[in-house]
Amino acid sequence: MPVGIFRVCLVVITAIINHPLLFPKENGTIIPENTEEIIRRMKEREEILRLEQRRLEEEIAGQEAKQKALEKAAKVVEEKKEAKVSWDMWTAISLVIFLLIELWRQDFQEGNWQDIGGEEDDMAILGRAFKGVVLPDKTILASFYEKRILGTTGDMARMREMVEGFADDLLEALRSVCNRDADMEVEDCMGVGSMYENWRVRKPFVCDLIVPFAPPEPYCFQSQTWCSGDSFPPDEQGYGTIKVCRAGVDAAGCICDKTKLGEDMLCLLHSQANITRPSSEMEDLLCFKNTQYLDADQVMKWFQIAVTKAWNRISHKYEFDLSFSLLDSPGALKIKFKSGKSIAFNLTPVVQYENSDVYFISHFPRNGLAADLPSSTHWFLTFAVYERRFIQLVSKMLPANACHVSCLQILSFLHGKQCSLTGPSGLSNYHLKTVLLHLLQARPCQDWAPEKLEARLQDMLKFLEKCLHEKKLYHFFIGNGKVPAELGFPIIFQRAEPLNLFRPFVLHRDVYRKTVDTFHEMLRNTSTLINEYTVHIPHAHTNGIHKESL
Repeated sequence: MPVGIFRVCLVVITAIINHPLLFPKENGTIIPENTEEIIRRMKEREEILRLEQRRLEEEIAGQEAKQKALEKAAKVVEEKKEAKVSWDMWTAISLVIFLLIELWRQDFQEGNWQDIGGEEDDMAILGRAFKGVVLPDKTILASFYEKRILGTTGDMARMREMVEGFADDLLEALRSVCNRDADMEVEDCMGVGSMYENWRVRKPFVCDLIVPFAPPEPYCFQSQTWCSGDSFPPDEQGYGTIKVCRAGVDAAGCICDKTKLGEDMLCLLHSQANITRPSSEMEDLLCFKNTQYLDADQVMKWFQIAVTKAWNRISHKYEFDLSFSLLDSPGALKIKFKSGKSIAFNLTPVVQYENSDVYFISHFPRNGLAADLPSSTHWFLTFAVYERRFIQLVSKMLPANACHVSCLQILSFLHGKQCSLTGPSGLSNYHLKTVLLHLLQARPCQDWAPEKLEARLQDMLKFLEKCLHEKKLYHFFIGNGKVPAELGFPIIFQRAEPLNLFRPFVLHRDVYRKTVDTFHEMLRNTSTLINEYTVHIPHAHTNGIHKESL
């Protein structure tokens, strides 16, 4: 039975497999119409797929471009953020620096413009130069001062009295020979400088006298300084100009004070053409050619001629000769006695600055740092009268027999001796006095007791070397807001920027190097110089000096 069923199934299967409609023969023929339709559909499908592929490729390319643009934009934004952060940081730093500079400048204007510094800072600044330098003790210094310096003060007093009396007589004769209607009006002379501040030690003694003068009526002087708002280059700081005008005429040239004119309007009543003086007349008023500015060279020429005429008028009264002694210092005069002795003094014309005791000086005493004037119409300002008053004012508050003048005299003597050995340097006695003025203002009064001479002399040397190291020594009055009110010092100079007296050292390195070398050599020779000029010192002290110098 099962075998029969199997056979039946086998037959059915074979019949199905061999049915011609289910599996056509391999070599069967296909109808041509169906083949062309299939090929056409396949091409259409291929074209559709190709277009779809192109569309997809374009979409992908567009998305990639957008992605790159977004990435680039994000990168630019990030860079801008970083740049902004960096710029903000530099802006903040610049603002902080500006604020610090402004605070520092205000400290200068309040008077903290010449840093005295503490003892530790001073010793750090001195470094090798002061290492191993030991000054003589106060006993030796006191003996040196008494034997070598103090004995000359009596000679100074007698010389001042003689020179002042003669100068008064000479100026009185000068007034008599001048034309009161055309020449300058000469006032009484004033003594300034070391001879009148009692600290001159080096011979020959020279008295410095200044002679204020004013123009004849109806003229007046109008002064302009570097700190009065006018533009002056850095190399002209400390100078000013003097304009000769008619009294009541402003700087613009109109004498009508009450007329309020616009910038584009002209006063026809008082026009410039009506008030301008001929060139020859302005030159008669000692002005520079074709200008209204006072010429220092013309002034000195006029003054020398006037002094010569005055001396010719009174020479018969005296038993000595008078002559101009130095060609580069027009006001330098010398009295020659028949015995061969001589007395030198400087008689220099000056112009008063407004209603103060600051003066425009025609010719300033030259030193190693002195530069040529920008022009003969530029006048240097001198504060010598206020310097003398300040020393007198402070001296009244110091202990009896204070050592401030002694310190300056000893330092001036040592520097002068060193310069005579090694040649001149850029330092002058005026620089040494400026150092003393700074220390007088910084130190308490009790620190200037006579027994503290050695300590204060060290302070001056330390402070001076610090200034040389920094190439900065500021003028005592200019920019100093702590000037005592009792002096009546003009506020315009107190509010001015500090004036660096050592600025030429920055420009002239050879002079600076020579000055520093001379100063260091002076430090090394201090004990030897003082010991050489000291007599009758106990043997123990002198042995100590020799050991220190070795």
